[in-house]
Amino acid sequence: MGEAQEVQLHIMDQEAKDQTNLPQYTSTTDQCSTAPQTRNYRRWIRVAIYTVFLLVGQSVAMLLGRLYFVKGGNSKWMATLVQLAGFPVLIPFYLISTTSKPSTNNSQIKSPSVTTLALIYVSIGLLVAAGCYLYTIGLQYLPVSTYTLICASQLAFNSVFSFLLNAQKFTPFIINSLVLLTISSILLVFNNESSDGTSGVSKAKYAIGFTCAVAASAGFGLLLSLTQFCFNKVIRRQTFKVVLDMIIYQQIVATSVIVVGLFASGDWKGLTREMDGYKMGKVSYVMNLVGTAISWQVFAIGCVGLIFDVSSLFSNAISVLGLPIVPVVAVFVFNDKMGGVKAISMVLAIWGFISYAYHHYLDDRNCKDEKRNADEVSKPPMLEAN
Repeated sequence: MGEAQEVQLHIMDQEAKDQTNLPQYTSTTDQCSTAPQTRNYRRWIRVAIYTVFLLVGQSVAMLLGRLYFVKGGNSKWMATLVQLAGFPVLIPFYLISTTSKPSTNNSQIKSPSVTTLALIYVSIGLLVAAGCYLYTIGLQYLPVSTYTLICASQLAFNSVFSFLLNAQKFTPFIINSLVLLTISSILLVFNNESSDGTSGVSKAKYAIGFTCAVAASAGFGLLLSLTQFCFNKVIRRQTFKVVLDMIIYQQIVATSVIVVGLFASGDWKGLTREMDGYKMGKVSYVMNLVGTAISWQVFAIGCVGLIFDVSSLFSNAISVLGLPIVPVVAVFVFNDKMGGVKAISMVLAIWGFISYAYHHYLDDRNCKDEKRNADEVSKPPMLEAN
């Protein structure tokens, strides 16, 4: 479901399946009419919870990740590892989800083979590892405010990949959103903060960080579209266990790759010295890494949960919504400059999100109107009293 039209088809299909199991023209008409509403409310409660997880996890993780480098951390591999290695905190939830009884619809769907699932988890896991490493380089060389604004471009990349993989349809509001987000990122190319001497980063490193952040945003957009494609076309099961499977197994693969890189690069030899030289002390060093790891797992639950319940594009749009939070906080925490170019870039990013959100609102309203009209047509005529 890469786009709102596909969300509408999905909802209508689910409601059609649900209605086939309901008795027709019985005295339980009120129960039948309220059941879809109850399911809809529960769905939006889940969406609200996933949204909070995504926004809080993303904001805290980015700020802690930048704090790691500002206060003396220097290992790209360690900073990447903590983005992935926190998945064991999800194991208790995974064990609980395995004890729940699957729904009738899910039990009737044939599960893909172990080989197919392994190929999915390994492929996505490798993409996650590469994306996280590129994000780490961008976060090391760029101010966190600039970094987060560049990350807003992932919505544009996600839209393109969703068009190719998930048959997404472009509407004027989505095109407007993509144009605004693209301009928002391009403006940052002309930002001169790398040469003002305050960031301590050369122009060459700034360019490397900018390139890596853009590449990582493209990879993340592809990752979301592939995840949605796998949910819709391959796995085709709707359980919380499926969400956790997608998170845990892909992160096992990604974590393994980063651990190999950590030891192969020799970065592990300097971790003790890095801990001793951390400006906030050893305890703060460990707490920073642990907090970053947990925050990214909270983000992962929210991100994959929104893909599962709505669409990859909606998940990415919510992620973009949270990005302006970080630059504002970074101005006070890291003394990042909020110049005119960066301020305009942030306004355009917010405007781009609002454009997409308004499109989604209109589509959801049209879906409700069509369902209401369909219910009125299918409503049985009242019997006249003798």
